[in-house]
Amino acid sequence: MNTTEDKPKVGIGVMIIKDGKVLMTKRKGSHGAGEYSFPGGHLEYMESFDECAIRETKEECGCDIKNIKFLYVTNIKKYAPKHFVHIGLVADWASGVPKIMEPDKAEEWKWYEMDKLPPNDSLFEFCKLSFDSYKTGRTYYSSEKDI
Repeated sequence: MNTTEDKPKVGIGVMIIKDGKVLMTKRKGSHGAGEYSFPGGHLEYMESFDECAIRETKEECGCDIKNIKFLYVTNIKKYAPKHFVHIGLVADWASGVPKIMEPDKAEEWKWYEMDKLPPNDSLFEFCKLSFDSYKTGRTYYSSEKDI
């Protein structure tokens, strides 16, 4: 019998760019602990993708974003038993100094140059796909095994 725990959730992640750098933190607690990630989270009922990206960015690091654009969509099962349909977005930083708003979920926020990112094997799966999509223009990944 299926329960709500057996159903995929919709996740939103947003790659925020400022002066050619991207904002990332090292995750704590949940799936992907120890991996570097962008702001993001679960899409709430009746929320748009943009609204989710704006809300999650403000909740997680206290920053505002603008010029939000679609990057890619994927189906992620790597963190089973969690299963996500993930919408990757890209946005420009608008204002705010990144700070830890959820200390149980993230370490310090830091701006990384695109050519000086943390090692690929330490990136949250959604971020690996974001960087691939950003570089190649690819928008659809059937699964995380596509890159």
